[in-house]
Amino acid sequence: VSILVLSILYAGFREMPFVAAAFFGLKAAVLAVVAEAVLRIGKRALGSRLMVAVAVAAFVAIFFFDTPFPIVVLVAAFFGFVGSRLAPAWFPAPKSVRVEGDHATVIDRMADAGELRHTLPDTSRAVRIVLVGTALWALPVIALYAVFGSDSVFVEEALFFSKAAVVTFGGAYAVLAWVAQRAVETYGWLAPGEMLDGLGLAETTPGPLIMVVQFVGFLGAFRHPGDLSPMLAGVLGSIVTVWVTFVPCFLWIFLGAPWVEALRGNRTLHAALSAITAAVVGVVLNLSIWFGLHVLFTEVLETHIGRLRLFVPTLSSLDPGALLLSALAMFAVFRLHMSLPRVLAASSLLGLAWRLGVTGVG
Repeated sequence: VSILVLSILYAGFREMPFVAAAFFGLKAAVLAVVAEAVLRIGKRALGSRLMVAVAVAAFVAIFFFDTPFPIVVLVAAFFGFVGSRLAPAWFPAPKSVRVEGDHATVIDRMADAGELRHTLPDTSRAVRIVLVGTALWALPVIALYAVFGSDSVFVEEALFFSKAAVVTFGGAYAVLAWVAQRAVETYGWLAPGEMLDGLGLAETTPGPLIMVVQFVGFLGAFRHPGDLSPMLAGVLGSIVTVWVTFVPCFLWIFLGAPWVEALRGNRTLHAALSAITAAVVGVVLNLSIWFGLHVLFTEVLETHIGRLRLFVPTLSSLDPGALLLSALAMFAVFRLHMSLPRVLAASSLLGLAWRLGVTGVG
């Protein structure tokens, strides 16, 4: 609800100088937060040179060759799966998470006592979950298709965010790289700077960062309302987006939970997931650089040399205010270790000072 309210306010008042100046500062903070996420995930995932190579390959594939995120995930999983069989020494076995004796967890003790039999894999239960979950997922999309047609923004959003939900590996930052570039470059639902605004709004709310997709869904439908009023279309688009994003997640959880205990010690699966996590580092790095270019430069050209894609910023379009605020936000995050709310608040205030005070905008 908070993101929906903020999205409505953003659509109605973003052109006001005061609001625009606050978001100008907020973008610098978001850039620093994403950069910090790259390092944080990298420290955890890149434990060997092989995993570093996987991360570099993922970055090159998605940044320079525009390889879709789902393809990057599938290739990384295949690499880990095959590699663990051909060269098992390169892929360490998963560490045991079970503790024996007096320090055993409550769950482990309940399992030993036979009190968790109802959580064991059951085929009939799995079939029921798939049928119910698929119906809840698909029926609203079919209804949108019947009412608005296949070319409507609501059906486009339903299908696109359903794909995003299926390949959400590595957390919000990973999938948001794909969402941001597709929403901006493929569908034209919003501009690069507006995607940063949405991330800033999501960072200021208590909910998960993935809720920024509601902002994207709202603006996409707001800009392409069809026969509806823009505000009504935006609300409907945001609801559709949230529904198809989270229903599949519950489906996977209820379906896969009984198999987690049996699979968490599987070496092949562990290798596949480790490779995916390493690839996610490259994907988030792509997000960081893509955002950084659009924060610091007001004009970024996309050129192609064969299959190679390059983002070329116009050097004369460098925004000195954005550069200064981004540097300050980086310093606050990496050197002062300031909390996220403080960095966001300070960056917004500095953005106001720069835009309304220094440059005299408005």
